[in-house]
Amino acid sequence: MNRPRSANGQDAIGTIAEVHGPVVVVACRQLPPLRQALSASNGGGRWVFEVHQHLDEQHVRAIALGNSAGLRRGIAVYDSGGPLSIPATPGCLGRMLDLFGTPLDEGPALDADERLPIHGRPVALHEAQGVAGVLETGIKVIDLLCPFVRGGKTGLFGGAGVGKTVLVMEFMHAIAAIHRGVSVFAGVGERIREAHELWHEMQAAEVMSQTLMVFGQMDESPGVRFRVALSALTYAEYLRDRLRKEVLFVVDNVFRFVQAGSEISSLLGRMPATVGYQPTLSTEVAELQDRISSTRAGAVTSVQAVYVPADDMSDPAVNAILGHLDTTVILSRAQAARGIYPAVDPLRSGSKQLDRHTVGERHYAVAESVREHLARYRELEDIIAMLGLAELSDKDRQIVMRARKLQRYLTQPFWVTAAHTGMAGTSVPLERTLGDCEAILQGRCDAWPEERFYMRGVLDD
Repeated sequence: MNRPRSANGQDAIGTIAEVHGPVVVVACRQLPPLRQALSASNGGGRWVFEVHQHLDEQHVRAIALGNSAGLRRGIAVYDSGGPLSIPATPGCLGRMLDLFGTPLDEGPALDADERLPIHGRPVALHEAQGVAGVLETGIKVIDLLCPFVRGGKTGLFGGAGVGKTVLVMEFMHAIAAIHRGVSVFAGVGERIREAHELWHEMQAAEVMSQTLMVFGQMDESPGVRFRVALSALTYAEYLRDRLRKEVLFVVDNVFRFVQAGSEISSLLGRMPATVGYQPTLSTEVAELQDRISSTRAGAVTSVQAVYVPADDMSDPAVNAILGHLDTTVILSRAQAARGIYPAVDPLRSGSKQLDRHTVGERHYAVAESVREHLARYRELEDIIAMLGLAELSDKDRQIVMRARKLQRYLTQPFWVTAAHTGMAGTSVPLERTLGDCEAILQGRCDAWPEERFYMRGVLDD
């Protein structure tokens, strides 16, 4: 009996025996290894699968990387010869792609002589470079209180609607405008509307030519949402190693990566662990995070938006991600309610690099003094609400007035929202931020009204 053959003359390794939504069981003559990419076609339909389990000597369980509509028993399955791979070429910059490297922007297909597997290995220890100094973003509250680290990992934590995606877009603008680097954006479970808006806003900001976007959207199968971050990370590694670029790797949203892993875990029949998450949660997060590293060829600096379910920072998924980060930026719903944007909580956010040896004595002293003023103001807020400002001591009243000016000074209009707010974006060098904060702390602005500090750049504005 003749075996079915693929278009390139390859023999089929088996047939589909069962279909359970995005999960298929394949009866094989020879078991493919785990994480191997398989393919099937029937009429006009074509599907790609990834092997996740060996059930016995002749059956594997695989996850469909795409819509499973049209699948049925008996369809021939072919082995791709390796894990899922993507086309790599310098022409990927300025493009919007899917998990497989296929264009989503109606542009031509990538003309690549090389394909890279998405399941790469972390950089060897002797080749990895440690974090190296502060990476300025031009965003006052970030550079002052929770500075980014070149080659480090930063997490933006917050619930829905507090401005994570807007802040991510501003970072991408800063990398292109200030550091002349490139950005790789991984949209993990992105809303289609957000992906469309982000693409157009990057074009309007004239930074799309130095940006690559890889999307696995919210309506995609869990297999796509689970692997799209690895696909984007492979492009970031290519730009770092082959083109020797300074790369900003942005993930929005890492929590949806965890959610996709949880869906796959349930589909594969694994017993849930803490709060219903998959038992492999820590391993899956570490597998992604450990590949984000820098070498002598170039640096990969990562910014990761993390949705916090029910604003609960003790959630197991949030804790699993927190352990890998150098800088933590926590966005507060209370700050957003006051109209303080970016809505960064200055007392809960921080960076491992904010010490005298890394940022210098002056930066450290100013940051600590700003935090002390804001912390004392927060302690006195209830007293002020009940008894009024007049009941405070002269010293506390002075601290509160300066803290309120600092709180407003740390707001800032963004470049990427200028079309919506009517306010031109501004970028403030760290040196100016330190000088302005010193002027406020020393009382040189005590006579100024508070509204002069709101949504401005430097004090001269």
